Amino acid sequence: MNAFSDRLAAAIETVNAPLCVGIDPVIEKIPETVRHQREPAAACESFARGVIEAIQGVAAAIKPQAACFERWGTPGWQALERTVLAAREAGLIVVLDAKRGDIGASSAHYAASAASLGADAVTVNAYLGTSGIEPFLSEGLGVFCLVRTSNPDADQIQSQELADGRTVSEAVAGIVAGLGAGHVGERGMSDVGAVVGATQTGSGKRPTPEALRGAMPDQVFLTPGLGAQGATAEDLRPLFRSSTTGPADCGVLATASRSVTYPSFEGQDDTGPLAERRWIDAVGRESRTLAASLRAVL
Repeated sequence: MNAFSDRLAAAIETVNAPLCVGIDPVIEKIPETVRHQREPAAACESFARGVIEAIQGVAAAIKPQAACFERWGTPGWQALERTVLAAREAGLIVVLDAKRGDIGASSAHYAASAASLGADAVTVNAYLGTSGIEPFLSEGLGVFCLVRTSNPDADQIQSQELADGRTVSEAVAGIVAGLGAGHVGERGMSDVGAVVGATQTGSGKRPTPEALRGAMPDQVFLTPGLGAQGATAEDLRPLFRSSTTGPADCGVLATASRSVTYPSFEGQDDTGPLAERRWIDAVGRESRTLAASLRAVL
């Protein structure tokens, strides 16, 4: 099997944009036209399928939030399985946003679960060290380790200074780079990536984006925070690899969720098929606009 990083690069090349769309189905936010007369898990699946249809050929990947499906029990997990299958059939890379993190023995079970689901990669918490990450790589999955997250209170831990002068984020970045050095694909990028929030690039706090890129030169950065959280494509510039020649090797997988999947559109209160079509078309427009802005920056 080709390295995850190589498969991701190929998917980005196909659409000419390093765009990942997060799928976070929240029942209260899903348009009425989508959830009308559907049970929650079925509504989540319908929502996800609509997003996949809308972004096919525009985005390179999706990032389904596992918790949004898992909360509905067995029907929710089955909906997630079918969502992953639909995405794979549409040619999309699937990054399972599950933020798994445990000791090696438990991580092996989490890794087997993600692999059987059909995911290409998983978000993981590196807090327990490399032994909690390696099982995912053994299953052939890519991993995105939490390094500098986009939530406002991330600094409570991630910017704290250690005895050696590094911040917690910089220490995790060192772990990611060290482990990732043994998992580099043919295109020079690693299967061990990092979650680095796009909202943190202009914060002025340590670690700076330049410091994180310097510490992880071969990592793909999964960058949540575009759109609803306030970041723009321009904010991603400091995170690009120094050897960037285009979207496929820039080392960034730019992620937007709410701004793309919950767009404003006419007919939101209409429950007929035309209204659902208008919602899907609106998602498509938002994704194309974001993809174009990423191309412009690159």
